[in-house]
Amino acid sequence: MIDTHCHLDGEEFASDLEQVVARAREAGVTCIGVPGIDLKSCDTIKALCQRFPGYCIPMYGLHPEEVRNDWRDVLAAIRNHLVISPSPKIHAIGEVGLDFYWSREFEEAQLQAFEEQVRWSVELQLPLMIHCRKAQNEMLAILKKYKADLPGGVFHCFTGNATEAHELLQFDRFVLGIGGVLTFKKSKLPETLSEAVPLQRIVLETDAPYMAPVPMRGQRNEPAFVTHVCRKLAEVYGVTAEEVDRQTTATACRVLCGDATVNKA
Repeated sequence: MIDTHCHLDGEEFASDLEQVVARAREAGVTCIGVPGIDLKSCDTIKALCQRFPGYCIPMYGLHPEEVRNDWRDVLAAIRNHLVISPSPKIHAIGEVGLDFYWSREFEEAQLQAFEEQVRWSVELQLPLMIHCRKAQNEMLAILKKYKADLPGGVFHCFTGNATEAHELLQFDRFVLGIGGVLTFKKSKLPETLSEAVPLQRIVLETDAPYMAPVPMRGQRNEPAFVTHVCRKLAEVYGVTAEEVDRQTTATACRVLCGDATVNKA
């Protein structure tokens, strides 16, 4: 399995990082995608991925909730990390997007910052890791401008309905990131996915340390818990967990690594 979205560089894992990674390996997680949220995280993610080379893969970007009046300067600095001899290799631009859930104070700045990072994706041919909350129409309006040239990416933490799924899947090089919400008792995701989303358009994620799945809900989430998402997806699609693992891993490698090779690190 590949956990395509895990904030493993966060302070929440500072005291037991080695054990967290060991548990992930033991659970069958072969690779972990680590998205950036701000300028500082470029350094913390780089250090993490150098500590676990080939196992943790880096993504750099400015999260919409981190967009402030200085966003242009911040993006300029993040771009330097992307293009000036990045080591290890950057696998995606993210976590980027739009979030108007709590506030629209920086709405225009978010829109401009997101579009700038979408342009990076086209220019550098790096996939996008997209966060979107209460802003799907605005996000789609931006993406449609670049649809023909975008290399693809992941719509992270999809929790929408069938109509919203169809709108996102019109971008045929993009897939949906599915995490712990799938397992929640009142979630409508099982019905939505079975109705509207082919299994080959899904990748696994945890969004750890947030959004722990049942039966771990209420605990700090971690990459090993992606097994619970995998098993629930198997139930939804009426296949084995091994088949979910095979398909989602191949999809994640294709979207984030540019091929279908399973990382055995």
